[in-house]
Amino acid sequence: MEKKNISQLALQFVIIIGIVNLFADFTYEGARSINGAFLASLGASAVAVGFVAGFGELVGYGLRSITGFFASKTHKYWIFAFIGYAVNMLAVPALALAGNWPVAAMLMIAERTGRAIRKPAMETMLSFSGKQIGSGWVFGLNEFLDQFGATVGPLVVAFVLFMKGSYHDGYVVLFVSALLCIGALIVARILFPKPQDLNKQEAVYLQTKGFSRAFWLYVLAGGFVAAGFADFSLIAFHFQKTASVATHWIPIFYASAMAMAGVSSLFFGRLFDKIGFKSLLASFFLGSFFAPFVFFGNFLFALIGMLLWGIGMGAQDSILKAVLSNTISLEKRSMAFGVFDTGFGIAWFLGSVAMGFIYTKSILALVVFSMLLQLVALPIFILAMKQEKTT
Repeated sequence: MEKKNISQLALQFVIIIGIVNLFADFTYEGARSINGAFLASLGASAVAVGFVAGFGELVGYGLRSITGFFASKTHKYWIFAFIGYAVNMLAVPALALAGNWPVAAMLMIAERTGRAIRKPAMETMLSFSGKQIGSGWVFGLNEFLDQFGATVGPLVVAFVLFMKGSYHDGYVVLFVSALLCIGALIVARILFPKPQDLNKQEAVYLQTKGFSRAFWLYVLAGGFVAAGFADFSLIAFHFQKTASVATHWIPIFYASAMAMAGVSSLFFGRLFDKIGFKSLLASFFLGSFFAPFVFFGNFLFALIGMLLWGIGMGAQDSILKAVLSNTISLEKRSMAFGVFDTGFGIAWFLGSVAMGFIYTKSILALVVFSMLLQLVALPIFILAMKQEKTT
């Protein structure tokens, strides 16, 4: 098969998987925009809401090392994809049937569990296209389509509520996008039963056992980024408490951040294929400055802060994954993505707990904590890059 044809097929595969993820993000990000309020409407306390959100993320990231391990061992990527998307998608409209907050909480955690099941396998399948069209472009384009869905989903749910619909109605509407996601996944499986065939020029890696020191440095750097990256739930809490952003604007701010995440991931992903590692440093450096704008600013500065937050969010799932896919050999890639995501999720959870506590003491201390941890990650990224070049 000609290289041009393989490149075209690789691009087509990335686009169709991007469409799958567009509908996926439409569904669960639409749900996440109202999950906290829905739990509260069912009688859950603030502590319960915070725990469900934090534990859901911990599960959603923590299980990936396990699912990534088995995906790497079995190479049954599509099986993990179908099981994961089924759980991930169907848990959302099932929330319309929840009559009490513990049931709703279990479904929200199930949704995160489904994402954990399918994420390493999907990232590995996407990485197969990297040698043909560039890893930065692969993950940047996928993240762009992801965030398009993540932008529109919350807006659709907000429209349902604006039209006097209930939270239950919002979850019912998301059943449509959930079905479209599963349908697109079926089409992808039919058209590309063996996406690994797109990987015709796999690089030769010297390490045959375990992961390299460079990989663990990337895990450490990613952990610092995650620990210092404030969850939107805390940001939204601050907006509402201080009235710096009116309540009806908060979902729009979130949608704006998701849109910026998509655009920036496309831009920095393409830039990564042209100038390499500098694009990663630039994106995380810009993203680290969201905190002072968000927590100290008025309406306009808060919006700027959310756009910077979106840049950091986009970099996490595009450029960082492109770097990892170029570092890890094919046979260990699912396991590597899973291990990285587990470390990232644990750091996110611990950082979120710490920032929630610091917020009650000093907002200035919170801003310093957030920026410091993210900026500390940059020299560690540089060390990882240098270590990678010496191996």
